[in-house]
Amino acid sequence: MDLERILEAAENYAKSVLGLDGSGHDWWHIYRVNKLACTIAREEGANLFICSLAALLHDVADEKLNGSEEEGIQKVNQWMNENEVPAEVCSQVLNIISTMSFKGGNKVPMSSLEGKVVQDADRLDAMGAIGIARTFVYSGHIGQLIYDPSIQVRNSMTKEEYRNGRSTAVNHFYEKLLKLKNGMNTSYGKQLAARRHEEMEHFLEVFFKEWEGRR
Repeated sequence: MDLERILEAAENYAKSVLGLDGSGHDWWHIYRVNKLACTIAREEGANLFICSLAALLHDVADEKLNGSEEEGIQKVNQWMNENEVPAEVCSQVLNIISTMSFKGGNKVPMSSLEGKVVQDADRLDAMGAIGIARTFVYSGHIGQLIYDPSIQVRNSMTKEEYRNGRSTAVNHFYEKLLKLKNGMNTSYGKQLAARRHEEMEHFLEVFFKEWEGRR
C-alpha cells in the first residue's frame, strides 16, 4: 500500500469537493484538522496514516454537504475503494467519520485511539481564534444574527433542533463551543483545548462589554 499516494489523492479529493465551500468547512479547515490530527497522533502514539486519512476525508461525508449522512459515508467509501485503500483501513476510517460529529451534543464515545485523535483535532478547530472566526462565517452563511438577547440559549436539543432550530452566533458558544473542552479525549488535546477555551471566554467577556457600551 502506497501511503503517500493515498494521502495525496485524499488531499486533492478534499480540495475538489470543499475548495469553494463558504460555511467554514472549506479545504483550509481540512488542512488545519489534518495538521492537528498528525500532531496529536505523534504525541499520543496513534496510527498516523489512519488519523491523517480520516481527517482529510471527514467533511467530504458531512451531512450538511450531502443529501444525508448515509449518502456522505457512501461517497467516502466509494472513493476509498476506487483508490485501493485496504478494507480494514476503510472500516476504521468510516467508523471515525460516522461517529465524530457533535450533532447537538453527541455523547457516543470514539472506539479507537485514532478516532479520539481526529475528533479532538476537529473540535479544536472549532475553538480559539479560529473557532471564533468560523462561528461568524457559518452564522452568516445560514442567515443567523450575531446576537439577539431575546433568543434564549438552548441547553439541550435533538440533532434536528441543533441543525435547524433558531439561534445566534453568540449563542453557539454556549450551545456547543464552550462545552468542547470537557469532551476532549486525549491528554495533548486537553492541553490545547484549555488555551483555546480561555481565548473564547475572553472574547465573550469583551463582546458583552462592547454590546452594552461599557468598553
